[in-house]
Amino acid sequence: MSEGNGHGRIPVEILDMRFPLQVGYMPPPPKRRPIWPALILFLLTVISTLAVGAEFAVSYAQNREPFSGDQNPLTLMLLPFKHPALLALGIPFSFTLLAILFAHEMGHYVACKIYGIDVSYPYFIPAPTLFGTFGAFIRIRSPITTRRALFDIGLAGPVAGFVLALPALAYGVATSKIVPGAEDTAAIVFGHPLLQRIFAGLFHSHIDVTWILLSPTGRAAWVGLFVTALNLLPVWQLDGGHIMFSLASKWHTKISIAVSFILLAIGKLDPLWYGWGGLLLVLTLRFRHPPVYDNWQPLDNLRRVWALVALAMFLLCFTPWPAI
Repeated sequence: MSEGNGHGRIPVEILDMRFPLQVGYMPPPPKRRPIWPALILFLLTVISTLAVGAEFAVSYAQNREPFSGDQNPLTLMLLPFKHPALLALGIPFSFTLLAILFAHEMGHYVACKIYGIDVSYPYFIPAPTLFGTFGAFIRIRSPITTRRALFDIGLAGPVAGFVLALPALAYGVATSKIVPGAEDTAAIVFGHPLLQRIFAGLFHSHIDVTWILLSPTGRAAWVGLFVTALNLLPVWQLDGGHIMFSLASKWHTKISIAVSFILLAIGKLDPLWYGWGGLLLVLTLRFRHPPVYDNWQPLDNLRRVWALVALAMFLLCFTPWPAI
């Protein structure tokens, strides 16, 4: 039977081999998985961020940078557990940060659901760090079929988190205190991303940005910017790596390696980048980005504009010296 092009009908089996999800194939329905592991991790992260947030609140009330006393930072983090009433002081920091992280992961989650991709609930990671958490993640359990789907899923998280972090940072900077020389005696000095400097100029013009003591809400938004910048790095399987793969899959590995070496180079400014750049380099070389089934579908002009938006967000959020 002719298809009007001089050739007979192409067997369905051949089409299935080239486009397994487009013709005659239905992925198995996702399994129902328990939600309790995600809930337990979330509750633990609430507690850990409340403990850290208490130190941010106390230091702010005392007109000093956080973790700037003679005590070990870990000791300051454990203090609220000895005096549980202090945990209430950590609510502004904890709830603001968790809202930003939750928005980020739900951006990915909703985008996956729109494209019919099996995805886990967000998993938060409690940790005894300066911010009480290593962030959150979701597990994508089924393949991503097209470049457009990969682009949208990679972009949705940073955009959602940034939308919440933006007003939180504006409010945090506007309500912060002016403490001349606040960073001079600080044990840990936090960097000042471009967006923070912009808001500092708007709300506290002619004031040295190092004199602005961020409120706990502002510090949580600062962490949200830092997480957004890390995720938008065009490396490996980070969100920025997904975006870059959807734009230029042939260049993905080379760009990932180059960016990893750049991070290692700026480790002179902040040792954090030695570890981060080295880890991303190893992951890039060991685990290549998985391909999409339909690699021929082009990205439209609107998505290319959004790629520029993602670059702008990265530049607004990134700082070469996060905490030194």
